[in-house]
Amino acid sequence: MSVRVDGNPSQPLDVRLGATDPKDVSHNLRWGILGAGNISSQWVMSLRACPGAEVTAVAARDLERARGFASRHGIESAYDSYEDMANASNVDIVYVGTITRLHKEHSLLCIAAGKHVLCEKPLAENASDAREMYAAAEERGVMLQDGMWTRFFPAVEHARFAVESGLIGDVMMVQADFFDPIYTIQAAPLAFGKDTKPSKVTASGRRSGAAIVEYGEGKCAVLTFPPFNCELAEVTEIIATKGRLTLGQPGHCPTDLTIRIPPESGVPSRYRTQGAPAPVQHLVYPLPWDVSIPRPFPNQHGFLYQAEAVHRCLGAGLTVCPQYDKTDSLHAMDLLTEISRQRYS
Repeated sequence: MSVRVDGNPSQPLDVRLGATDPKDVSHNLRWGILGAGNISSQWVMSLRACPGAEVTAVAARDLERARGFASRHGIESAYDSYEDMANASNVDIVYVGTITRLHKEHSLLCIAAGKHVLCEKPLAENASDAREMYAAAEERGVMLQDGMWTRFFPAVEHARFAVESGLIGDVMMVQADFFDPIYTIQAAPLAFGKDTKPSKVTASGRRSGAAIVEYGEGKCAVLTFPPFNCELAEVTEIIATKGRLTLGQPGHCPTDLTIRIPPESGVPSRYRTQGAPAPVQHLVYPLPWDVSIPRPFPNQHGFLYQAEAVHRCLGAGLTVCPQYDKTDSLHAMDLLTEISRQRYS
């Protein structure tokens, strides 16, 4: 089936809005890496495919650990002091890849040094800390980018376009699952809009959990958080009055999108067609061919999409990527804070 949309629906939002120049993936940025764990290693390997990126420094709690990371990745400077790296003259932007409870401390350290920051998700332990971090970045005039890389995948860019253009009608429900709650939660503002405030949040469960986030009468996000040791679906469904979108497995870093739009809306097509399903358009967006990561986490090559957006946006003088800006980030952080309170209090 052919679904007609105007423009390139999978084009990065910053480019589609005319806010950036696609050539600014070559905008020069010297990256410092704060934290020498596996996630930082995969970020560096993805950065290698971004023309303007140069990784110049790494810092870890232990100097030998930092030197080992630097040697493996061809990085010139290694530090056992996060503060020294944050103040290094050969660093423009810092990737914060430490554990969540240290994100605020380490991001604020780099912001105070006048460095741009891309901080791994979740941005902070709670929404209050996230707001403090954003306030510090705004005061210093630097970027603080939430590391929600999901939003930069072409399949997600296409899904956003389909929602915002009205292709699938009025969104009534989003269903998403993943063991890491912030990935699941971000599907809510994606579907209902970052400026739409939830009217009610109900959550329960500890090791396995779930939340229903209501957005007014008849609209809700159904979010589930199964344990990691389950064969979880990892699929995101956006259900609307004219059609349905499915971001395929793994839904937090999808490479395919399925669009189902029946000829007539109002009643599910199979109830009007003796069981025949709605016509299907299946789109596949292969991972970047020029990223090589040995034994990666699923689709980790897609870090490149976010890295390129950061380069384009800073090249254009922007301190935020529109794919996941402060409003998006705080919408999700507010939900994460409330859902966690209900689940664990």
